[in-house]
Amino acid sequence: MDPKNIQNTTSSRRDFLKQTTGVLAGASLVNAVTSKSHAGEHNTIKVALVGCGGRGTGAAANALSTKGPTKLVAMADFFEHRLSSSLKNLTKDFEQQIDVPPDRQFLGLDAYRKVIDLISPDGVVLLATPPAFRPIHVEYAVSKNCNVFMEKSFAVDAPGIRRVLKAGKEAERKNLKIAGGLMSRHYKPLEEAVSKLHDGIIGEVITCWAYREHAPVGFKPKQPGMNELAHQIQNYSNFTWLNGSFLLDWLIHNLDVCCWCKDAWPVSAQGQGGRQVRTQPDQLFDHYSVEYSFPDGTRLLAQGRHMDNCWGFFGDVIHGATGSAVLGEGISEPRIFKGHQQTSDNVIWQYDGPRCYQYQVEHDLLFDAIRKNKPYNEAERSAYAAMTGILGRMAAESGQMITWDQAMASNLELAPGLDHYTMASDPPVNANAKGNYPVAMPGQTKVL
Repeated sequence: MDPKNIQNTTSSRRDFLKQTTGVLAGASLVNAVTSKSHAGEHNTIKVALVGCGGRGTGAAANALSTKGPTKLVAMADFFEHRLSSSLKNLTKDFEQQIDVPPDRQFLGLDAYRKVIDLISPDGVVLLATPPAFRPIHVEYAVSKNCNVFMEKSFAVDAPGIRRVLKAGKEAERKNLKIAGGLMSRHYKPLEEAVSKLHDGIIGEVITCWAYREHAPVGFKPKQPGMNELAHQIQNYSNFTWLNGSFLLDWLIHNLDVCCWCKDAWPVSAQGQGGRQVRTQPDQLFDHYSVEYSFPDGTRLLAQGRHMDNCWGFFGDVIHGATGSAVLGEGISEPRIFKGHQQTSDNVIWQYDGPRCYQYQVEHDLLFDAIRKNKPYNEAERSAYAAMTGILGRMAAESGQMITWDQAMASNLELAPGLDHYTMASDPPVNANAKGNYPVAMPGQTKVL
C-alpha cells in the first residue's frame, strides 16, 4: 500500500476538535430551568463533567451544543489546574449555560460521586477520566439513575469490561441512556462506506488491517512535590494500568471499525510487541502487531507504532473478494476500490453528501434520545470494542495465543482495589531503584 495513493489519511481527533470549536462558538446560549423527571424538548438537562482534560472539555462543549436547553452544573478532576482551565475555556463560549460555583467543583478520586449525586436522577454525566476508572464511574452513575456519556476506552481489563456490561444491562432495565465515545460509528461518510461493504460492493470481507503509526507518545517528568499516583495519572497514556496500553487506548477506533466492517468480534488473537527505541521511564511498548481471527477464519491485523522517522499511517484498509476500501478513524474521505490497488482510477465509491462532525453527532443522538425518551444504549458494543484491544494486548504481552473466551473470563485486575484509592494511595506499579517501571516481557508475563 502506497500512502501517496491514499487521500486525506491523517485527519486526527485534534483536527476534528478544532473544526468543531468553530461550530460550537456560534451555538445559541440559553437560560436554564430546573431539570424534570422526563427531559422534554423545553426542559433543561443538567450536565456534570468528570475528567476535565482536553477530551472532557470537548465533550462538555458538545453536550452544551445539543438541541434544547442544557446547563453544566458540576465538575470533577484529580488536578485543580485542569478543572480551572476547563471551566475557563467552556465559559468563554457557553457563559449562560455554565453554573459551576466553587462549591460544585470537586477534586479527588471520590469526586465523581459528588457530581453524580448533584445531577441525580436524570442528568447526564460525561466521563472522561483515564480508562481504568470508567467501570467504577459508569456503575455508580447507573446506580444513581444518571444518563452517561463515556469516553473511550471503557476499561483496561476483563473484570472492568464485565462491570461495564453489567452496568449497561442495568441501564437498559432502567431506561437510562448510555453513549460511548466511539464517534467514528457516527461519522456519516464512514457509515455509508460500511453500509456499502455490508451490501457486498467488494464481496465477502477477507482481511482487515488497522493502523496507527506516528511520532512517540509524550511524557511529562514528575513535578516537585507531586506524589507517584499523581505523576502516573498525569501520564496516564504511559501506564498500562491506567490506559490499557497503546494498542487498546490508541487503536480502539480502528479496531472497532474493522470489526464493524466484518460485522463480527474476534475469537482469538496472537501477536507481538516490545519496547525497542523508547527510553522514557514508563511502561509503553513502542510497537505492536497483533493478528486476530474472526469466527469464519478470516483475519484482522492491528499494527501500532509510535516512533520518530518511521512510515506513518492512521486508518483501516479492508480487502474483500473483489475489491478493497480505505476508511476508519484518520480517514476523512473513505473510498472503495475495485481490486486491491488503492489508486484514484480504481475508485468505485466515495462519499458525496454533506460533512458532519462526529464528536457533535454522538452527543446530538444521546441528548435527542433523552428528550424523546427513546432507547439508546451503546454499552455492550463499546465494551466489546475495548475487549478487542484488551485481547490483543494480552496476546502480545504474553506471547501466547489467547481466545476471546479465555480473555473475557480472566480475573486479572491491573489495579486491584482501585475503587478504594485516594489521592494519597500508592499506584499498583512503581519504579525500581534505577527509575524504571515494570514492562511486559513476552514469554514471561502472565495475563490469565
